[in-house]
This record gives sequence, C-alpha cells and structure tokens, in this order.
Amino acid sequence: MKRLLILMLGVVLASGACGTTASDATDTQLPSERVAGASTIHTRPGYREVTIPAGTTLPLALTSSVASDTSGVEDAVTAELTSPITIDGHEALPAGTRLAGVVTEVDDSDRVKGRAMIAFRFTSLRTGDARYDLQAEPLSRLAEATKGEDATKIGIGAGAGAVIGGILGGTKGAAQGAVVGGGAGTGVVLATKGREVRLGPGADVTTRLTAPLTVRVGRS
Repeated sequence: MKRLLILMLGVVLASGACGTTASDATDTQLPSERVAGASTIHTRPGYREVTIPAGTTLPLALTSSVASDTSGVEDAVTAELTSPITIDGHEALPAGTRLAGVVTEVDDSDRVKGRAMIAFRFTSLRTGDARYDLQAEPLSRLAEATKGEDATKIGIGAGAGAVIGGILGGTKGAAQGAVVGGGAGTGVVLATKGREVRLGPGADVTTRLTAPLTVRVGRS
C-alpha cells in the first residue's frame, strides 16, 4: 500500500511539471507574435497621391548647356526646380527636383538669311527614388537681331568710300566712292554670321504642364 501511494505521488508530480512547461512555452510565444506584428505595421511605407494640375508653372534652372551652333535634335537637356510646387498647402515637388528632356529643333545663324534658334522640351522628372513622365510646353530661344549692326557696317563702308573718293576725284569721286564703299560694307554683312543662342548651366527657364501630373508624396 505504501509503495502504491509513492507511485501515485510520483505520477502527480510529473504531470504538474509537464503542465508548467507547456504553459511557459505558450507565454513566451505570444509576446513574440505581438512584437512581430507591431514591427510590420511600423515599417510599412506611407504615402499619398497628389495630382498637379495642367497649367502649373515650373520655374527651372538648366543643369546642362544648349546652343544653336553645337546642339543637335534629340540631345539631352536637364534642369532642376528652383522653387517647390505646392498643392493645397502641401509640397508635391521639392526644390531641386530634376527634370530631363531633349532638343526638338535647332537652327544656327546663317549669313543674312535668318536668326539662330533652339527649342527643347522636358519629358520626365525624378523626385526621391521615383521617375515620372510629364507633358510640358516646349521652350524656344531666338537669337537677337543684328539689323542695326548691319546698317552701321554698310554706313561705315559708304562713308569711308566717300572720303577716299573725294580725296582722289573731288565731288564726283566722292559719290562714286560712296557707292563702292557701301557695296563693300554690304559684302562684310553677307560674309558675317549672326549671333548664336547659347544657354549654360544656371540659365533660368520656365515651362508649364500641359497635362495633369500625379506623384506620390510621403504622408505628413
């Protein structure tokens, strides 16, 4: 009988020990699950979409060079925003946002026939790690006219010819000298190319969106 009681006591003690071990295992697992769940929620990225409407002005500064005498169609053009773009009081694009585009048309200065020009358009932008296609107005620059300078060159040629003609042949010589001198001045204009269009890094340019642009921004 005594041996039976000892045996039963041993079974009860063993069962209690097993129950304690199972309970402890359950208690240590639950906090681990809660921590994992909280970590997932905390590291999930948050953002919202903001649409910048068509017609929005983009103030830019070039970060590359373009020129009517050296650039070609499809050459790359880059710039960055000089001021942030805000929508409803929230910053949609920060200053420094990078834009990229291409030269769309170029004409160098020709002798008398026309003025130099260059045109380019921005087609994409990058902010943070995201890149977006955009539609914006093309930009163009036309060289300054040189008609005033041309007239001066012709006038100087005629005046110099008249002086030389007068010395050599009196009044008649002066008249003939003016015609010859004027022709020489015209020849100088015909042989001289006009001004080129050259824009370097830092040049201010401004374009406008021709279609809405939707970007993702971090939640504030």
